Amino acid sequence: MSEFRLAFPACVIAGKHRLAVEDIGLLRKHTFPEGIRTSDDVVAMLALNNSCPEKCPEWNAYFVEQLARFVVDYTYPQGSLDEINVAWLIRMVSTDGVVNSSLELELVLHVIEVSKHVPDELRAFALDQLRLALSDNVGGYKLSRAVDRKGIARQDIDYAMHILRGVSDGGVINVPPATWNVLMRIAEQTLPAANHPRWSDLLAALRLVEYAEAPRRSRWLRIVDSPEAESAVA
Repeated sequence: MSEFRLAFPACVIAGKHRLAVEDIGLLRKHTFPEGIRTSDDVVAMLALNNSCPEKCPEWNAYFVEQLARFVVDYTYPQGSLDEINVAWLIRMVSTDGVVNSSLELELVLHVIEVSKHVPDELRAFALDQLRLALSDNVGGYKLSRAVDRKGIARQDIDYAMHILRGVSDGGVINVPPATWNVLMRIAEQTLPAANHPRWSDLLAALRLVEYAEAPRRSRWLRIVDSPEAESAVA
């Protein structure tokens, strides 16, 4: 089994306590001159994010924009998502279904926001981070949650609506089965008297729908202009 190693200058940056703006410039010039183009590039970005305890504010935007562009625009289906690259993204940013950091959760939310099509599994996964914060007090959403209580707060509703915006139309929220099930599990975690009044409005607006998904193709993560990826498509 091969061991992943960071190349210069990423290996030097990974050993620093604080990732600075100048380090981002080095990464742009030497490590990722064409942006994030391979799954190894993604692993390198995640390694840098996890190895430096302190980061400049510019890192967050760079991290999210570069990785979201790779997932949505540089892998097939371009400009959209399917169940294969969604499963890959979930593996990259979570452990046992729990998103590892608030920044990696921000990446998931941005991918949902910029993709033309979002499979049910990814919306359900993102919403499940709210359930985990409420029930188990863990995860990236818990780290960014301003309140520490079991009831649904205004921040929680804003978070849920950010995820559901793409399936909302004229006051109706059309949710497929996986998303519906997570929302019902969230509702079970709380008492109505402890929840923000808008939570009941959100639940009342839900409509369970069935979406026909495209058939799964036997491929891994197919990369644009990658001969290896072309041969992996059945």
